[in-house]
Amino acid sequence: MKTNTIDPRILLSTLWIVILFNMIVRDLHEFLREGYIEHMMSLQIPEVNMLVYGFVSQIPILMILLSRILKDKANTWYNTIAAIITSLGFLSTLPNADMDDIFFVVIENILLLVIIRVSWKLSNPLSKPNTEQLL
Repeated sequence: MKTNTIDPRILLSTLWIVILFNMIVRDLHEFLREGYIEHMMSLQIPEVNMLVYGFVSQIPILMILLSRILKDKANTWYNTIAAIITSLGFLSTLPNADMDDIFFVVIENILLLVIIRVSWKLSNPLSKPNTEQLL
């Protein structure tokens, strides 16, 4: 009987896509709250904060590509570091979070933990990854 195998690089890339979609949906979801747009327009966010937010939001986008092209050892470390930085970015939003924001942060962090797990199995030459082993 043939076992289904998933290429870990494709799985990692796909998980980063799912995280990116979650980030987008989370932001779009906020627009439905009454007064949200007016509140956002009234904020005076310093340029350095905007740069940091831009940097953190670029990580999942870049990891979609890097997960597919990096060698195994580099893939493990890049995915781990990217997941930690991205998680810290998500967690930094919790002090002002409402229930739906907390829900999205929990889901996104679970996905980031899966990314770390998959990437570490990728660098283990003794394990032949299949669907059951990766998740």
